[in-house]
Amino acid sequence: MDMIFAAATGAGRGAVTMVRISGAGSGGLLDALCRRRPAPRVASVRLLRSAPGEPLDRALVLWLPAPRSYTGEDSAELHLHGGRAVLTAVADALVALGARPAEPGEFTRRAFLNGRMDLVEAETAAQRLQALRQMEGALGVRLRGWSERLVRLLAQQEALIDFPDEDLPPEVEAAVVAEIAALGVEIGAAVDDDRRGERLREGLVFAISGAPNVGKSSLINALVEREVAIVAATPGTTRDVLEARIELGGVPVTLLDTAGLRESDDAIEAEGVRRARARAAEADAVVLVEDASHPCQAPSIERQAGQHVVRVVNKIDLAPAAAHVAVGVSALTGTGLDRLREALADVARRLTQSDGPPPLTRARHRAALIEAGARLHAAGAALLPELRGEDLRLAMRAIGRVSGTVGVEDILDSVFRQFCIGK
Repeated sequence: MDMIFAAATGAGRGAVTMVRISGAGSGGLLDALCRRRPAPRVASVRLLRSAPGEPLDRALVLWLPAPRSYTGEDSAELHLHGGRAVLTAVADALVALGARPAEPGEFTRRAFLNGRMDLVEAETAAQRLQALRQMEGALGVRLRGWSERLVRLLAQQEALIDFPDEDLPPEVEAAVVAEIAALGVEIGAAVDDDRRGERLREGLVFAISGAPNVGKSSLINALVEREVAIVAATPGTTRDVLEARIELGGVPVTLLDTAGLRESDDAIEAEGVRRARARAAEADAVVLVEDASHPCQAPSIERQAGQHVVRVVNKIDLAPAAAHVAVGVSALTGTGLDRLREALADVARRLTQSDGPPPLTRARHRAALIEAGARLHAAGAALLPELRGEDLRLAMRAIGRVSGTVGVEDILDSVFRQFCIGK
């Protein structure tokens, strides 16, 4: 496998740049760079030189022989003095010695291929609690459990196909069909989770919508406690969609300040209204704002299935009696904002939290499980044992794209563990 390298520079004045190298030949590359390779896993100061012998930097060097490294391969780390000139010179020297810049995610991919981590553990960059659950392997354990059950199922099915004369128990095939159905139900339930894990990882979007001059921009400024939107008495001031990030109930939420919904002959305002309606239709929730001092029919909005709508009456400082019909607030005085924040936080929690098994957080995980579920359904309906076996193999391959591949030896081991073939 070829050698790759990548650099990461810390923040701040005098920051250190760390260059990570991985692949067969990393040890020889170190010998060429610093003339004397450090002892394994011991940080040592070395003068780095290019192939022609030109000094590059006096660096802290680590030598990490396989398999005890991030990728499971021979690896090295160079901790350089900050500075673009130093990094460029070292990178040029690495290329001259046979290494190449890593592709995005290549270190993690190599770690996955070498069995150092599964994709669930490798890609957990979600919110703290969800990240901790996955880093502890909760979802990975579940996926590996499904994979092990598929191995047993496929072993039983292969035994029925390849060893028909071995007097296998007649209930084996019935048990295979029943377990296929049970496993399909479990995987289907994991997929049908309303995308809670992905929502939490990526954050939610709440659109603040309503007619012109109901105080949408004032409300978003009050919620985020800073001025992100221009506030003016002139209708149509907000033309484009403005975004602001806030945390509600421990969930990151992007608030959208949108144009007032009304018919307009102004081409620019009409485009703003079109964008406002489109973004509101795509949002996880809509905060529909009305003006307490001028009660009127709220404008119609296009709602997607399951979309939450929180009705808010603003300007209750001008008409206090209107507060009882919805979440009453005054963006001007701050009255009711705590109640509104809690109402929005409740929606955010309902959209993201689950007391059940660890949720899926990646689209590729979901796609793999959808494919596995479809193959299990096909296997359960297959009339020929050979077709059932092929569908089970495809289901196992789909799950293996996330949890790790399963080799033929694993299946054969399972066959001979479960049955006394040839005895």
